[in-house]
Amino acid sequence: MRTSMLYLVCLLIISCSNGAAPRSHNSTGAMRQATETLSPEGLVELHTIVDGSRLAELQWQNFSDYAIWVKEFYATDPVQLAWTSGGKPTKQALELIGILEDAEQKGLESKDYDGERWPGRIGNLGVSHGEADLVNFDVALTVSSMRYISDLHLGRVDPKILHRDFDPERHKYNLAEFLRQRVMTAASVEEALKGIEPPFPGYQRTIGALQKYLQLAKEETPDPLPTVKKPIEPGQNYEALPKLAARLKFLGDLPVAANLAPDSTAYQGDIVEAVKQFQQRHGLESGGKLGPQTIEELNRPMSFRVRQLKLTLERWRWLPHEFEQPPILVNIPEFLLRALDKEGKPTLLIRVVVGRAMRTETPVLEEDMKYVVFWPYWNVPPSILRNELVPKIAKDPAYLEKNAFEVATYSGQVVTDGVVSEETLAQLRAGKLMVRQKPGPKNALGLIKFIFPNDNNVYLHSTPSTSLFAQSRRDFSHGCIRVEDPAALAEWVLRNNPGWTRERIDAAFKAQKEQQVNLTNVIPVLIVYGTAVVPEDGRAKFLEDIYGLDKKLEKLIAEAYAAKT
Repeated sequence: MRTSMLYLVCLLIISCSNGAAPRSHNSTGAMRQATETLSPEGLVELHTIVDGSRLAELQWQNFSDYAIWVKEFYATDPVQLAWTSGGKPTKQALELIGILEDAEQKGLESKDYDGERWPGRIGNLGVSHGEADLVNFDVALTVSSMRYISDLHLGRVDPKILHRDFDPERHKYNLAEFLRQRVMTAASVEEALKGIEPPFPGYQRTIGALQKYLQLAKEETPDPLPTVKKPIEPGQNYEALPKLAARLKFLGDLPVAANLAPDSTAYQGDIVEAVKQFQQRHGLESGGKLGPQTIEELNRPMSFRVRQLKLTLERWRWLPHEFEQPPILVNIPEFLLRALDKEGKPTLLIRVVVGRAMRTETPVLEEDMKYVVFWPYWNVPPSILRNELVPKIAKDPAYLEKNAFEVATYSGQVVTDGVVSEETLAQLRAGKLMVRQKPGPKNALGLIKFIFPNDNNVYLHSTPSTSLFAQSRRDFSHGCIRVEDPAALAEWVLRNNPGWTRERIDAAFKAQKEQQVNLTNVIPVLIVYGTAVVPEDGRAKFLEDIYGLDKKLEKLIAEAYAAKT
């Protein structure tokens, strides 16, 4: 009641004034249009909706999570509506509505911002000059715009719900201030909103790929390829070859101008090369064999690819927009590490091995790399000691000696590096002692580890088991990330440390002694999860959802707005 009286007092002050309210200007010099001044009755109507944080005609009626911003927005100019003038939508309102209707082009859902309802509302304003309709229109556009701006900038889901260790610092806007100062008076609303999106080139390429695949989804005519029991080898016959060629042309892996005999069933030549390219883009073994898995991916509808792109865009929005130092990004489903430059372009690409799906998954997280260790010890995690090493020691008491392990106390005192006695084995089973592997070529961490302290005790490291990097799917580790080219990564990581040239790094690899090097500048490390990647050549890559995180994220997004009814 007190707030309503304040609104009414403001209304009386303005209505008794002889001068017109001053017009405000934005940074581009665009002038704000005169907007609707509310009657006392209209003011009460507005106040009732705003204080109740609910508008029945919205797709998602409850806007309590934006209540603080909506109240501030209308308290700034408490007796005037923002988005209409003379009973008609302002120029900025119409442009903003167009953006909300096209939200799918940004990987969002237009229904979340009342996309299909705006034409009816605008038409209703044309035949009805009731103040209640103006108030409803205004609040609906304010709430929908705040939702859109927040979702476009930060994503629709709080990443900590899905990834408890991923909580990077991200800039949040004062939505009330942003709408009034940047949007209401904008010469171009589209330009005003550009700055809120992630600035990364990879994000922009993903937006471009989404628009392409949205169009492909409209053009697609379902005509699935028949599956095969055994892979078709190059040179063999495949009865559905014309259909395969048509699908590859549709997807862009086979040039449209490629000539194939209409009655040919020989799987060879250009079509084999096109299948290899398709396999490379989908994380498959790329030898050109046409097997069940390749056919399954070829038959995926474009709506599935659109879904992958949208979920990856959501994850792009979780990232900080600025870094004090260029970051390292590891994309788990892609099994690839990228070291970025200041413009967000990759200067280093290295294949990696990540944690096993369903068993020892690598977590999504964001931390700062602070130091590297040459010739490191490997402190065996309790779970690996209990489940793997203890049974091996029980069968062969000399197992640790043969594999350069030693038993130690938790303070670091060596108990034995030889045959393990029954008494020592009992202490290991009880968790009273630890096992660590000595530095050297047999060490599971190889000759270097890159440390970014975190609760999961996950880090990057080299490995003596290099054969796994040749696999297309590389989830084999216990959670840490194995790096194929540790010397190149060390050179990049230590580039700001005076004196640490490639020659000195190579010498450290050969020194046969443990050495810790603290970084002059800490480096952000982001372990992320995206099943759609668009490299600089613009050709989208689609990857397997190895940890099932896309399914979980899709469910969270659906629940996020369903809770607002």
